[in-house]
Order: sequence, then C-alpha cells, then structure tokens
Amino acid sequence: MSKLNIDNLKKAIAAILDGSKEKPRKFMETVELQIALKDYDTQRDKRFAGTVKLPHVPRPRMKVCVLGDAVHCESAQRTGIPFKSVEDLKKLNKNKKLVKKLAQSFDAFVASQVLVPQIPRLLGPGLNKAGKFPTLVQHTDNLETKINEIRSNVKFQLKKVLCMGVAVGNVGMNPDELRQNSLMAINFLVSLLKKNWNNVKRLHLKSTMGKPTTIYG
Repeated sequence: MSKLNIDNLKKAIAAILDGSKEKPRKFMETVELQIALKDYDTQRDKRFAGTVKLPHVPRPRMKVCVLGDAVHCESAQRTGIPFKSVEDLKKLNKNKKLVKKLAQSFDAFVASQVLVPQIPRLLGPGLNKAGKFPTLVQHTDNLETKINEIRSNVKFQLKKVLCMGVAVGNVGMNPDELRQNSLMAINFLVSLLKKNWNNVKRLHLKSTMGKPTTIYG
C-alpha cells in the first residue's frame, strides 16, 4: 500500500508549475523526481535496475539519434530525426574521443535490427560504457512512435550511492499528467526495492531551475 500523501504531491506539483510561470525560462524545464534511499548496503545488497514507461512523455526534447540502415536513414531524414548511416559510423574508425563525443551529443540511440550486432565492431564499447547502447528498431516499427516510447521510459538503477534522480515530466504538462507520471514512477521504484516503502528515506520533486519540494519523508 502506498505511503505517499496525494495531497502533498498535488501541492508540490502546483508549486512547481506556479514557480515556472512566475519565472519563465527560455527552455522547457524538466520536472525531476529525486530519491533518497535507506537501509541499503550498495556493496553487499543486490543492486536493482528497472525501466517503466510513463503514460505521458516527460522529455519531449530528449535528443535521440537513429543509427540506421538505408530504410531507417531515409525515414529519419524525412521526419527530421538525426541519424547516422553505417558509412558515417565507419568514419569514426573506433576513435574513442569521437565515439565519446557522439555519445555525449545525444540522450539515447535507436539502431536498425541489422546494425545492432555490428555496433561493438563499428564503435567499440563507447556507447555501452556511456549507458546508451541503442534500442533495436525494426522496419515494421513507426520510427517516431519508437522514439516517443524511449522519451517516455524512466530507468531506475542503484549504483554506489543511495540517491538518484529521474525525469517524470516537464512544466508544459498539466497537473494531472504530472501526478499520473509521478505516481507511476514512484510505485514502480518501490516495487523494485527489497523492503518496498521501508527503503524510501525521502522523495522530492523539483523543476530544473526550481527548489526541491518534499513529497515524502
């Protein structure tokens, strides 16, 4: 059973949206869920990882690049999506600096089914090390739909520290959309924890430039 007070969540969302209107920025601020865990020994306890698809796209401006065969490169060009062909990837010549620059230029990648097995040979381990190994896309998939799915995915992964942050929305959303995304993300996170809510120390919501608001703990 959720220990989250829904009224606290609604107040936090209202405060974030009001704050973004009072001080409008020249970019779309992301709304981030900040998490502090407790009673976890990152050296001994099994580290968890999981991905959940949120009902509303939290990161519409997330930069995704297509590593494509001829069909997907043509489709990406038609719809204005950044892409790299096999020839483009070969030109990088497994140069670590160039591959690192490519990885830093985009938030995520998708790759044609035929290219996925070739990525390590073409680029080395660079994308994998950056945590951005491409998601497979097939010719039967709609490229734009696939990319929106990636923009809707939130990944939780416990590493060496007990704090993490994930994007659950943006200030262009309405309160209901933010609430739905936040609840789904929080409930999914809790389901990954070995002691569920007993492992949650504190939860905050904040916009990119705003102050954190405590919603739990």
